[in-house]
Amino acid sequence: MPADVGDEVSDFDTEWEDVRFASRFWERQTPDGTRVDLRVHVLRGDRLTDLDALRDFLAGYHERDPAQWQLAEFPHGDGTGLIGDGQAFWLVEPGVAVSVLTIPEFTESLLPTALSVRADSSGPTV
Repeated sequence: MPADVGDEVSDFDTEWEDVRFASRFWERQTPDGTRVDLRVHVLRGDRLTDLDALRDFLAGYHERDPAQWQLAEFPHGDGTGLIGDGQAFWLVEPGVAVSVLTIPEFTESLLPTALSVRADSSGPTV
């Protein structure tokens, strides 16, 4: 967990284009309102067949041009993940993926945070 990340935790369940999200947000109150410091999403959907399919899905979800999205590979578990621009993601198994997003202030902690994500019955934990 990055140092200084907000300690207010919220869980959400959503769906977009037949992919379900179980999400946990770490946020803090600021003079301007609430700021989300860290988000962890567990994604489930039949279309998440491999890392390329996950990348394509997330590019559409985040409205990014796949050709312009600069990502680097990193080892995660028994597979490979992709990391860049404050986001790291990987396929846990076909149909299940994890995405970790953070603000620029915590970019240096993104990879260690992503590598610390583990599954449990209550949702994603870091």
